[in-house]
Amino acid sequence: MRVVFLGSGAFGLPTLSHLARTHRITGVVTQPDRPAGRGVKLSPTPVAAWADAHLPGVPVFKPERINTSGDLETVRALDADVWVVIAFGQKLSKALLKDRFAINLHASLLPRWRGAAPINAAILAGDARTGNSVITLAERMDAGLVLGTSERAIEPAVTAGELHDLLAADGPELVENVLRAQACGTLNPLVQDESLVTLAPKLSRADAWVDFSQPAEECRRRINGLSPWPGVTVEFRGQPLKLLRAGPSRDAGPGAVGDIIDPAQGIVRCGGGTGLALLEVQPAGKRPTLWRDFANGHRLGPEERLGGGKPAC
Repeated sequence: MRVVFLGSGAFGLPTLSHLARTHRITGVVTQPDRPAGRGVKLSPTPVAAWADAHLPGVPVFKPERINTSGDLETVRALDADVWVVIAFGQKLSKALLKDRFAINLHASLLPRWRGAAPINAAILAGDARTGNSVITLAERMDAGLVLGTSERAIEPAVTAGELHDLLAADGPELVENVLRAQACGTLNPLVQDESLVTLAPKLSRADAWVDFSQPAEECRRRINGLSPWPGVTVEFRGQPLKLLRAGPSRDAGPGAVGDIIDPAQGIVRCGGGTGLALLEVQPAGKRPTLWRDFANGHRLGPEERLGGGKPAC
């Protein structure tokens, strides 16, 4: 098939790479270069960088607003049988999509977790399973017809960053199955059940906290669901400490909320007498490290604690 790929984030790279090997990419549409890094240097999106390196001769468009007349006409003029949209970052108008077969890969089992942060939301909510959905484009966000899904379990210690990469790697096979069904005329679009819709709003740095007065299971979900970004930061010996990964909760011994009751195992006392097992942390200005190495390096004593809590509004 002739494919126009619309995407910006790294989530779409495995699928773009697959499509480049198995189909003909006739154009790539992505977000404009943005300032990044300490030098605030203009940097291309991951999709633009990959296309420049691997798709010589394929036009790469970077519209500031894709629905304006000039950019809209440029994209619609591209020769294609299908538009594949993955983490593009701009809403596509009816005028742009008119008479086009366009599909979107979304990182959740729709209608659960429509929105900007579905991977984080699934971990934060304690979902046992998640997956990908391929849908048609609709006026409302992520509300299109479901053309196919893939599923996988959410392991207790997996972080949002790791789950992002796992789901991204699942994308090529699912998208290929949908394209094959379209070519064979065997697609079976399913309407989403609106009564089951849940929303996954965009995260910000204001979400980078954990409240140890909550049960350990809730704290585990929050640490893993926000890792690596925006992350969860607490205070240790008057300095910020980023919590990158936590394991299953367990019973805790006596102590106050936030006390490190087992320094060797990284067990922190949480609400309801539960214990949270910290597995990986990152001190300020340092690289990520396993808890046992952090504990050995800091020679943790018997009365250490972590300061956390939800910031006041």
